[in-house]
Amino acid sequence: MSTVTAVPLAPVKRAYLVWLWLGLALALVAGVALAKAGDTGIKATPSGLRYQVLAPGTGTARPTDADVALVNYTGKLADGTVFDKSQQPTPLPVAGMIKGFSEGLKLMPKGAKYRFWIAPELGYGPQANGPIPANSTLTFDVELVDFLPEATLRALQQQQQMMGGAGGGAPGGAPGGAMPPGAEMPGR
Repeated sequence: MSTVTAVPLAPVKRAYLVWLWLGLALALVAGVALAKAGDTGIKATPSGLRYQVLAPGTGTARPTDADVALVNYTGKLADGTVFDKSQQPTPLPVAGMIKGFSEGLKLMPKGAKYRFWIAPELGYGPQANGPIPANSTLTFDVELVDFLPEATLRALQQQQQMMGGAGGGAPGGAPGGAMPPGAEMPGR
């Protein structure tokens, strides 16, 4: 067996230990604060659509390609220029919109407010479209007011026309294949 010789350590002052623990606690608090500051809540789908939930909405039902969504929206270019804005809740066929907008709508429950960042490949791509330059990343703030199946909406519009109403209208009057602003979507 070998003999181990112990070398005594000088005692550490209590004040040094207090400062050490305070420094570690401060570093931990600063790390948590930095982590929270970096959490913007922006998520991305596998296709590359980026979105942020501004208000979560209610329920679990979400629109599908077979639905018409009643939305308030504002569309902006990357420099902040507004290129389109709804003046009132606007009915939009989910499947009739650009790919990124349609995908985003299908993420939203009724009453939700989301912000979408739509890359060119999910928007208009290499083609300019009115005030939207080619290869533009688009930002949309969208509020999903309500949605219902497109077949139900068409049946209600036909019924209204048969009863002599002037409402209704065919898709295609507004940009993106949306129904004209005069067309109203009945509540659920």
